[in-house]
Amino acid sequence: MSKERIAFPSGFLWGTATAAHQVEGYNDNNDWWAFERAPDTIWHGDRSDRACNWWEDAEADFDRMVALNHNTHRLSIEWSRIEPQEGEWDETAVARYREMLRGLRERDIEPMVTLHHFSTPLWLAQQGGWSNPAAVSYFRRWAGKAVQYFGDLAKLWCTINEPAIYAALGNLFGLHAPGAQSLQRYFSVLRHMLQGHAAAYRVIHSFDGQARVGLVKNLQLFDPADPESRLDRFFAGFFDYAFNDLVMKALAEGRLCPPLGLGLSSAKGLLDSYDFVGVNYYSRSLVAFEPGRGDFMGVRRFPTPGAETSDEGRHGTYGEVYPEGLYRVLMRAARLNKPIYITETGLPDADDDQRPRFLITHLAQAARAIADGADVRGFYHWSLTDNFEWAEGWALRFGLIALDEKTQERTVRPSGHLFAAIAAENGLTRELVERYAPEVVGEVFENHG
Repeated sequence: MSKERIAFPSGFLWGTATAAHQVEGYNDNNDWWAFERAPDTIWHGDRSDRACNWWEDAEADFDRMVALNHNTHRLSIEWSRIEPQEGEWDETAVARYREMLRGLRERDIEPMVTLHHFSTPLWLAQQGGWSNPAAVSYFRRWAGKAVQYFGDLAKLWCTINEPAIYAALGNLFGLHAPGAQSLQRYFSVLRHMLQGHAAAYRVIHSFDGQARVGLVKNLQLFDPADPESRLDRFFAGFFDYAFNDLVMKALAEGRLCPPLGLGLSSAKGLLDSYDFVGVNYYSRSLVAFEPGRGDFMGVRRFPTPGAETSDEGRHGTYGEVYPEGLYRVLMRAARLNKPIYITETGLPDADDDQRPRFLITHLAQAARAIADGADVRGFYHWSLTDNFEWAEGWALRFGLIALDEKTQERTVRPSGHLFAAIAAENGLTRELVERYAPEVVGEVFENHG
């Protein structure tokens, strides 16, 4: 790398990621809309309501993407809008999504479409959601309809966003919709989501052989708090296996490992069921076995003492700021020998005093991974604007653009202007780092030169 510039590959994609329920507004036919109305589910009693008003006017934010030099955007299509009742298809919703996808293409913004981003149609949730094996065939049918409706406008497809996060937060810990708390359900939901991914991959390719289809995995790092402690090492490995390895092995080997299943018999179609890997990365946890203090099986997970952390959420700090973690997860994903997209990374930072430094240091680590052989082809920052952050409501602010959800007024943050300059340069320059985060010039250029 140059001492003055860190360049990214030609044709690299620069953009942001969003999810339908968090930005569109009045998505009132899915399990999240219902979950928001139950007592004590959302911090401060917040609701998504109008969200970021995308269903009415996403195009205004598309214009902002153009002004900020973005050449791609990852968005989800809300299954419950298009199939509001089982087997019924809403052509008006299809037409609106076609308008949105066409609007991105007309602005030279490459869409990446996600088919399931946390929200599930209410009619399916009432049948047990993803804990019901029938969800696999329902999702196959939905993926087939989606590629028929939108395949001429979208070539990059994500089947399911963060299946392990969805399974854990909604079905093990009860913090997200549907609010269940069952270890058995965690594993059944994760198994069905992986089977659903494989089924969706096959059906998309049956309609469009040119489509590129991947699964999005949040790779959370679990490091032993005391590397000399056998129990800390064991439980760090346990969490890594249950949260990361079960999914990564399913992709790499085409089989469901225990307790998800018993090999190839439980993993029809999983082998070679992805054209790229979507990597979401936010943070890491130190893992310590501390009976009496631990929050799960006597295990406590926490950020490195004294490390920089982001804004606090409902249950304390959202996470440790650990840029090297992005390098580590990208190199792990690189073992799959497929193209990689960084489909989400970011942090809650309402006053934007950390995000410029976060962007610079994490992009430097992404460039380091590329130099070491990872085939990274795009970077999607979470998110474009502040939005409804699930169970955290409106309290956590992830946007390059600040949003007043009551007035819908938007203000580009300094980090938004920085990201625009990085996208225009297709890389990091010393001048940009000196302007936005001079304290990391040495870390970015000298240490990685």
